[in-house]
Amino acid sequence: MKNEHIELVKKWLAGESVSRAELVANAADAVANYAAVANYAADLAAEAAEAAADGDAPDAKFWVKEYEKLENSLAEASSKCSCFYSI
Repeated sequence: MKNEHIELVKKWLAGESVSRAELVANAADAVANYAAVANYAADLAAEAAEAAADGDAPDAKFWVKEYEKLENSLAEASSKCSCFYSI
Protein backbone atom coordinates (compact mmCIF):
# COMPACT_ATOMS: atom_id res chain seq x y z
CA MET A 1 0.00 0.00 0.00
CA LYS A 2 1.47 3.33 -1.03
CA ASN A 3 1.59 6.20 1.42
CA GLU A 4 0.46 9.45 -0.22
CA HIS A 5 2.77 11.52 2.00
CA ILE A 6 5.80 9.46 1.04
CA GLU A 7 4.84 9.54 -2.63
CA LEU A 8 4.81 13.34 -2.63
CA VAL A 9 8.22 13.44 -0.93
CA LYS A 10 9.54 10.99 -3.53
CA LYS A 11 8.32 13.32 -6.29
CA TRP A 12 10.16 16.21 -4.65
CA LEU A 13 13.32 14.13 -4.19
CA ALA A 14 13.18 13.14 -7.86
CA GLY A 15 13.22 16.81 -8.82
CA GLU A 16 9.61 16.88 -9.97
CA SER A 17 7.70 20.12 -9.57
CA VAL A 18 6.16 20.24 -6.09
CA SER A 19 5.26 23.57 -4.54
CA ARG A 20 6.32 24.63 -1.06
CA ALA A 21 2.61 24.93 -0.18
CA GLU A 22 2.06 21.29 -1.20
CA LEU A 23 5.02 20.17 0.93
CA VAL A 24 3.82 22.15 3.96
CA ALA A 25 0.27 20.79 3.63
CA ASN A 26 1.67 17.29 3.16
CA ALA A 27 3.77 17.61 6.32
CA ALA A 28 0.81 18.88 8.37
CA ASP A 29 -1.38 16.01 7.21
CA ALA A 30 1.35 13.44 7.90
CA VAL A 31 1.80 14.81 11.44
CA ALA A 32 -1.95 14.58 12.00
CA ASN A 33 -1.85 10.95 10.86
CA TYR A 34 1.03 10.29 13.27
CA ALA A 35 -1.09 11.70 16.10
CA ALA A 36 -3.92 9.39 15.05
CA VAL A 37 -1.58 6.37 15.30
CA ALA A 38 -0.52 7.45 18.79
CA ASN A 39 -4.19 7.85 19.77
CA TYR A 40 -4.92 4.41 18.34
CA ALA A 41 -2.13 2.91 20.44
CA ALA A 42 -3.50 4.61 23.56
CA ASP A 43 -6.97 3.27 22.74
CA LEU A 44 -5.64 -0.28 22.40
CA ALA A 45 -3.86 0.01 25.75
CA ALA A 46 -7.03 1.36 27.37
CA GLU A 47 -9.11 -1.49 25.95
CA ALA A 48 -6.62 -4.03 27.33
CA ALA A 49 -6.56 -2.35 30.74
CA GLU A 50 -10.36 -2.17 30.93
CA ALA A 51 -10.73 -5.81 29.92
CA ALA A 52 -8.24 -6.83 32.61
CA ALA A 53 -10.04 -4.72 35.21
CA ASP A 54 -13.27 -6.49 34.22
CA GLY A 55 -11.58 -9.88 34.59
CA ASP A 56 -12.02 -10.64 30.88
CA ALA A 57 -8.76 -12.43 30.06
CA PRO A 58 -9.64 -13.40 26.46
CA ASP A 59 -10.57 -9.80 25.59
CA ALA A 60 -7.50 -8.42 27.35
CA LYS A 61 -5.29 -10.88 25.48
CA PHE A 62 -6.85 -9.78 22.16
CA TRP A 63 -6.17 -6.08 22.85
CA VAL A 64 -2.61 -6.76 24.02
CA LYS A 65 -1.97 -8.70 20.80
CA GLU A 66 -3.38 -5.82 18.71
CA TYR A 67 -1.16 -3.34 20.57
CA GLU A 68 1.90 -5.52 20.05
CA LYS A 69 1.17 -5.82 16.31
CA LEU A 70 1.07 -2.03 16.05
CA GLU A 71 4.18 -1.65 18.17
CA ASN A 72 6.07 -4.21 16.07
CA SER A 73 5.13 -2.54 12.79
CA LEU A 74 6.32 0.83 14.12
CA ALA A 75 9.52 -0.72 15.47
CA GLU A 76 10.25 -2.22 12.07
CA ALA A 77 9.76 1.16 10.41
CA SER A 78 11.87 2.97 13.00
CA SER A 79 14.73 0.52 12.57
CA LYS A 80 15.11 1.85 9.04
CA CYS A 81 15.22 5.53 10.01
CA SER A 82 16.33 7.45 13.11
CA CYS A 83 13.48 9.92 12.60
CA PHE A 84 10.72 7.81 14.21
CA TYR A 85 9.67 7.99 17.83
CA SER A 86 8.17 5.15 19.79
CA ILE A 87 4.66 5.30 21.13
